[in-house]
Amino acid sequence: MSKSSDNRFARWLPVAAWATLIFTFSTGWFTGEHTAGMLLPLLDLFFPDANPATVQAVNHVVRKLAHFCEYLVLSVLLYRALRGGGRSRLAAACASVGIAGLYSLSDELHQVFVPGRVAALTDCLIDVSGAAAGQGLLAALGRAARRSISPGPS
Repeated sequence: MSKSSDNRFARWLPVAAWATLIFTFSTGWFTGEHTAGMLLPLLDLFFPDANPATVQAVNHVVRKLAHFCEYLVLSVLLYRALRGGGRSRLAAACASVGIAGLYSLSDELHQVFVPGRVAALTDCLIDVSGAAAGQGLLAALGRAARRSISPGPS
C-alpha cells in the first residue's frame, strides 16, 4: 500500500465508522420506545416534578438533537476527508453537506424497512441542518485561527 492510499484510508475510516454508527442508530435497537426506556427514567430523576407530557416533549427534543449532532459530526469528518484529497475549502464544505444530505435520505429510506421505525422528511431537514452547522462551525474556527495567525495593524 502506498503512502497516498494509507493517507486516504486514514481520512475515510472515521467517516465510514461514523456512518456505521448512524446506521446502527436507525435500527430497531434505537426506536423511540427503546430509547424512552433509558431516557425517561433519567429525565424523571433530574426533573422529578415535571409532568409526563413535559418529560415526553423533552425526550422528543433530545432525540431530534441527536439527529442534528450525528450529522454535524458526519459533515466535519467528511470535510476532513475531502480536504485531505486536495479540494478547496468551499468545494469540500458543499460536498460534505451534500453527501451528508444524501446519507440522511438513505438512512430514512432504510428506516422504512425497520419495524418500529418510520421515515420522516423532517428528520432529513434536521440532519442537513446539523451538517450545515458543522460547516459553519468549521468556517468560524478557521476564520478565528487565521485571524490569530495574521499580524494585526501596527
